[in-house]
Amino acid sequence: MGTNASTPYPVRLSVDYPDRQLDRLSTLLRIIWIIPIGVIIALVSGSTVTVGGATTFIAAGGLLFLAPLLMILIRQKYPRWWFEWNRELFRFTTRVSAYLAVMDDHYPSTDEEQSVHLDIDYPDVPRDLNRFLPLVKWFLAIPHIVVLVFVGIGAIFAVIVAWFSILFTGRYPRWAFDFVEGFLRWGSRVSGYAFLLITDRYPPFSLRP
Repeated sequence: MGTNASTPYPVRLSVDYPDRQLDRLSTLLRIIWIIPIGVIIALVSGSTVTVGGATTFIAAGGLLFLAPLLMILIRQKYPRWWFEWNRELFRFTTRVSAYLAVMDDHYPSTDEEQSVHLDIDYPDVPRDLNRFLPLVKWFLAIPHIVVLVFVGIGAIFAVIVAWFSILFTGRYPRWAFDFVEGFLRWGSRVSGYAFLLITDRYPPFSLRP
C-alpha cells in the first residue's frame, strides 16, 4: 500500500473548540432538544452498530456495509455514490453525537459541516484494499472495541462534568473537550476501518489527530 506512520490516516476528525459562552438553556435541555434530529436519523437508518460513539448502520437505508463488502470481494470496486452516501451520513451522525456531547450549541445540520470536520479518503480499491480483508476486519477491530468501551465510560463522565461546567460558567473545560473529541476521533477511525471498509491501514490506539 505504500503507507507509513507519517501519512495521515484516511479518516480524520476534528471539532472546533467553542471558545465562547455556550447557551445554558440549550445545554440544560439537550437530552430533550436532540429528540427531533434523533427521529430524522432513525428515518434514514436501519440496524445499528455503535463503536466509540460513532453509529454505523448495516441495513439498507443507513451506512452501507454488506454491499461494499461484496463489491470489494467480488469486483474490487467501491462505487463512488455508495462511498459518498456513507461519508455524508457518517458526518451527519457525528454532528449529532457532538451536539449530544454538548460540544456545540448550534443545532445539528443535515448537510452543513458546522463545527465538526470529518474527512474520509475515497479508496483506490485495487491499489489500497485487499479484497479478502473486509471479511475479517470486524474481528481484527475487537481489541479497539474493547478499549473504546472503557474510554467511552471516561468520555461520559467528561461530558457530565462539561454539562455542569456550562450550566455554571458557560464554558466547556478544554481538557474534557479534547478527551471527548479524541474519543469520537478514535471511534471514527475504527468505523472507517471495520465498517465503512475504506482502508486496510489498522487504526492507531490513540486519541490524538
